[in-house]
Order: sequence, then structure tokens, then C-alpha cells
Amino acid sequence: MPADQTVFKAGTRPSSLALTQTRDALDRMEGMLEGIAFEMLPITSVGDTDRTTDLRESPADFFTRELDEALLNGEVDMAVHSAKDLPVPMPGKIDWFWLPWQEEPRDCLILSKGRKVKDLPDNPVIGVSSERREAYCRNRFPFAIQKNIRGNIEERIAQVDSGDFDICVMAGAALNRLNLRDRITEWIPLEELEVPEAQGYLAITFREGDERMMALRSLFMHAVTFAGAGVSNKELCTIATLRALKQADICLYDSLIDHSLLDELPLNAEAIDVGKRCGAHSKEQHETTKLICQCVRQSKRVVRLKGGDPGIFGRLAEETEALENLGIPFRVIPGISALQAATTGTGMLLTRRNVSRGFVALTPRKSGGALARCDGEMKNQLPVIYYMSIRAMEPIAQQLIADGRSPDTPAAIIYNAGGEDEQIFKTTLEWLPDHAQKHCIKQPGLIMVGENTAFGYRTDLGALQGNKILLTCSEAIQQKAVDLVHDLGGRPVQYPLIKLKTRYEDAQKLAPIGSYDWVVLTSPTSVRCFMELLKNTQTDLRNIPRLMVCGKGTADELKPHGLYVDALPENGYSAEGLMEVARNEIEPDDQILRLRADKAGPQLAEDLRKLGAEVDDFIIYNNEPIVHDELPNFDAVFFASASGVESFLVQWGFQSLENKTIVVIGSPTAHALEKQELSPDVIAKEATIPGAIDSLASFFVSEKLSN
Repeated sequence: MPADQTVFKAGTRPSSLALTQTRDALDRMEGMLEGIAFEMLPITSVGDTDRTTDLRESPADFFTRELDEALLNGEVDMAVHSAKDLPVPMPGKIDWFWLPWQEEPRDCLILSKGRKVKDLPDNPVIGVSSERREAYCRNRFPFAIQKNIRGNIEERIAQVDSGDFDICVMAGAALNRLNLRDRITEWIPLEELEVPEAQGYLAITFREGDERMMALRSLFMHAVTFAGAGVSNKELCTIATLRALKQADICLYDSLIDHSLLDELPLNAEAIDVGKRCGAHSKEQHETTKLICQCVRQSKRVVRLKGGDPGIFGRLAEETEALENLGIPFRVIPGISALQAATTGTGMLLTRRNVSRGFVALTPRKSGGALARCDGEMKNQLPVIYYMSIRAMEPIAQQLIADGRSPDTPAAIIYNAGGEDEQIFKTTLEWLPDHAQKHCIKQPGLIMVGENTAFGYRTDLGALQGNKILLTCSEAIQQKAVDLVHDLGGRPVQYPLIKLKTRYEDAQKLAPIGSYDWVVLTSPTSVRCFMELLKNTQTDLRNIPRLMVCGKGTADELKPHGLYVDALPENGYSAEGLMEVARNEIEPDDQILRLRADKAGPQLAEDLRKLGAEVDDFIIYNNEPIVHDELPNFDAVFFASASGVESFLVQWGFQSLENKTIVVIGSPTAHALEKQELSPDVIAKEATIPGAIDSLASFFVSEKLSN
């Protein structure tokens, strides 16, 4: 083990299954991280030594207690478990998360070698270890004799082989991980035997508040999205909220929403009502907060859908603060509240020239539901927000102080609120004029005065740690990159440098497409342009020949059109990887249609001709540079193409990349930087948009763990 590696000790049970699945998980994490290693430490649990207690009657921490103790006394840094072994609730001072890699969730039947279910005797002896399996066997084998079965996987199989049991039920995941698939007699469909939600997952536990392990966890967490649903009308929901719902694994929603919004969820997503109505709460606030924290630690993409605007009387702070304490990222999508619907939507405008220059919004309720006073003195303590006020900071401060506000009252200036270049300056009423003199920015802004301005969301959470990621990829793939950056706790800055323009004037070149043996595509954009041209020429998709692509991202782009590739590299997603496949697939005299961008060059077509193929090399889209007036602030930059690198350097020069983290999608993009004597900090381990953003996240987490 290299001396400069940072090593973490991982506890695990000593069974062959536990050791195998733990080592596999640790190896996968080591592959994601630089300079980090994990050492396994076997720890025997009471569940391993006690082979007589019926698991249906065992304590919740039967398999975890000793590992918990090792964690708390500092013997190990973390412990790896089968997720379904974790007790509910978890013991104090221990935090946890699931790894996202789920093995086969179904249970299966195990008989001795060569036997089938039809060979069972009339009264078979069945080994069971849980109430749900007991109920299944009672229904399927009503005349069977059920007995408690204990032992590790190999020991249970041996008990079946020796004749102690005729049949037993086990988790298929365990047999897959131990490479014992040949011992599975029959899979049990999920509709016949439901399994625990955690079955097939692994979980990691660690000491509460351990920032190193929280950093590791951030690689596997999706940022929770708190989204405003608008009020009682789906049409008042924002595009951002609709997009979040379409990607959710689980949605925790309030009562006062348009329930048709839930139709936007994926078919396999779960929707849970956590709403509150006067006198009838489906869940108490602390239960909702706990549920959010539980779901996100199961590596699920969670949307907390709140009626109206999440930040107006929505108990948002309690839920976000719980995530902040766990170091889990989140983002908040504002929504249209009843305030706007009842005023702007009805004509009772809150601001009207010569009638009203502002308004007060408050609730007569205080914590617990009791009535609170609403007199003038109380109203004077409320935060005040000033619109169109950036050039009037000094007189505003003077007037508020003259009216009795303390000079120490917190204040904030928010420029371009909600924009990617939003800036927030916090000060006090006394120092507002000083800000006006030193920092006044020529952007729209608000001034807020009041104790509330002392608060704010943590922005340094997640694997990307709140860093601003400049996304220079084309507009066609910007949204995918934006969603991934949000997911991992970064702040995306959309800055496309290349516009991809389909060459419709050359559409007729595709007319004889049915005469080719292969179409070769090497980017998701080439697929999009290809499909646009086919639509433009009204080409029957049944005429499309076999498809060869250079990577998974390109293959995925074809699937929504009902097209599936015939050849792609297993790894090494590049032109070189494609040529490795082509050498095995292309026959002499094959007719190949190579479709590409103007910047891609003819080299691939020339290499294919060397295999004896006849190749038509057509350009179907152009890369056109996008010119920007200014370069926004950023911490890291993502380049998805060599042309993007060229456009950036022409506009802003290599000096603008000093002290910035650079991530590129693959070798050609890296070479474009190297021509300018620049080196990327991160090259995507997989040449896709997710591969690049995930690699950047791993880079930041590796640095944090090493430090």
C-alpha cells in the first residue's frame, strides 16, 4: 500500500458473504477516489455466534451491535452491513447511508442439487427465517412442516443438501454475491413474495458528525429538492418543479397542492402525503423531517413538494437545517404563493402607483397554534424589503435608524436574486452606506433589513461542495449537466460555447440509407441531428441499417426513438474503442455511412476504409462558436469538446483558468488543452456527461478525505 495513501478501517462481519460484499464495495469506492484505501477488519457479532435464537424473535441489532460498539470506541472508521440488517431506529451517535448499487432483490428457493419443486414430498420440511417467508411458504406449501433455519449461506445450503431440510428460502442477492447462482432452484416473483425495501443493498454506518465519512457519503447522495407547487392549480407550477418531479424517486407532498402534479412522477416513484390541515395532520413536522433524512440516505432522489412557496409559512427552515446537520445537500425552488394568486391574480394589487408602495404579510398564529399579537410595535419588528433601492441605501439606513431601529440590525443586499450570478452581501443597518460606496453593483437588487438576514442556507454541502461549475457544453446537453451538478451539491453556471447547427441542406445525402450495412455515430449530438434529418426527409426508420456507436451516451440517445445499437465498445468510449469493435464486426466491402460534425475530422472514416469497407463520410452538423460579453465567476470548468476548449481560450485566454479545476470528457478534449500547454485536473473515467460530473465529484471528495 503506497505510503501517501489515506487509509480508513472498515468493520464487517466475518462470514464469507459479509467479507465478499464488503471487499467488493470498498474496491468500488477505491476506484472512485484518488489516494484513498480501505482496510477490512472482521468483527464477530452476536448473530454470528448465537445459532439457536429464532431470527423472527431476535433483537433488532442482532447482527450490528458489536460493529456499533467498535465504531463508537474508535476501533473502526466505518462499518459495512447488508442494509436490511440495520435496526430501526438506529442507535444514538451513529449515522448511516445506503450504497446505490442494488443486487437482485428477489428471494429464491433452494433445494438439494438435481431436485425440483415437483420432486418434494407431500410434507416437506422447509427452513424459514422471517415472518414474510413463513407466510409465503404457508400459502404455497400448505402441508409443509416449517422449521427455523440458522447459519450462514453455505451452512444453510449444507443443511438442505444433508437432508435436514427439503427446501429453504433465501435472498438471491447473497447467492449472486457468493457466485452460487447455480444453487438457485427457482426465483420467487416479487408479486408473490414482497421483499424488504433494503434487500439487495449494502449500508455504511459511521460515527455521527464524522466529516470524513460525511464527505464520502456525499458521493452517493442526491441533493434533496424543496419545490414550490404553486397554489391549487397545476398551471401555476414552475418548469423547474415539474422537471424535479419527473426525476424523483420519492415525493413527500403537502395537502394543499393540485394533486394532478403527482402524475408527473415516474411510474415507479413513491408519493407520500405529509400534509397538514387545521386539526388533521397526516404526519407531525418532526416525522416529516425524519422521513426526508431517511429517504435521502437511502440514495433516493427526494422531492419535498410544498404548497405555494416553500419559504412562506412552510416550515422550510426545520427541514433544511436537519439536512445541514447531516451534511446532505439540498436546493430550493421558489413557487407562486397564495399571496400572489390572491392579489396579482385578482386585481387587488399589493403595489399600485399613488396608492401603495408596499405591504405587510404575516400570520396571527404563533408556535403551537395560539394567537399572537399583531399591533404596530410587533409590525415594526418584521423584516423590511426594499425594491428598486440600490442607489438609496444611505437615506434608507438613516431613516430606519431615526425611526428607532438599532444600527446593529442585520441587513443584506441581494443582487440578481435567483440568477446564476446571484450575489449576497451581509452587513448591518449602520454599514449599509459603506457598502453603497464600496460594492454597489450595476445589477438589479433588493435590500432586506431585519433579524432574518442573519440566516441563510449552507452552500458547501454535497460532493461538489457548493462550487460553481462552469458548463461550457452545447445547449443541447446543458440541462443534463445542470441536473447532475444540482444532484451532487454544486452550483451550475450555464455557459455554452458551442452552438450545434444541423445541416438540413445536406439531408438528401441520407436518402439511400437502406443501401448501407452500417451507420456509425460517435456522439449524442450526432444522433439528435441524424434523427432530425430523418424526420425532415420522412425516412422510414425500418430502413435504418445496423448501428455502431462509440459509447453508452450515444447509445442511450437512440433508445427514445426505439433504436438500439448493434455494436459499441464495452469500455474505452472513444474512436479508438470503436475501431476495436469495428475490427471484429466490419466485413470487407461493407457499405458504411459515417455521420459527424464539421470539427470531427475524417480520420475515423479513413481508419474504417483500411478494414476494406467502403465509407461515405458526411458532415451533418456544424460547430459554431458562441461569443459572450463577460466571463462569470466559477470554481471549476467542464469542457465537453475540443471545440469548446478552443472557443473558451480564444475569448478569455489561458490566464482565466488559473486556480480553476478543469474537467474534460475525454482524451481529444484533453489534447486540445495540452496544445496550449494546459493540463486537465480531471479526465472523465467514462466519456459521458454523467461520467465527467461524477469524476469531478470524486476529485473534490478525494481531496477532502486526504486532507
